[in-house]
Amino acid sequence: MPVKSIAAVHRLRLVSGPEGLSFILLLCCSVLKRTTSFDAVMPMGLIHGGLFILYVVFLVQAYQARRWEPKRALLMFVLAVLPTGGFFAERMLAKEERGELDAAKPATA
Repeated sequence: MPVKSIAAVHRLRLVSGPEGLSFILLLCCSVLKRTTSFDAVMPMGLIHGGLFILYVVFLVQAYQARRWEPKRALLMFVLAVLPTGGFFAERMLAKEERGELDAAKPATA
């Protein structure tokens, strides 16, 4: 696997976990805003938004560097918009980095 290809997958993997966590925290903040006087939706939304943008940028880079099938890239995107999906994406990307997953085939979590 070329170094550029490994770096692209590694960057995507590094941002997928924090992006997934920020999504869950944003959902919690949203519930707390409506049930208590605690309101952290704005700062958490900014954090999550930044991480999501990074995720999408790194996803495009990994898609191009690894020459993934469009189905795989779509799966990775869908995982980013599902609560806890970022954690599944991180696990799949870690397997790919270790060579346990064939990147040419779409994988299931």
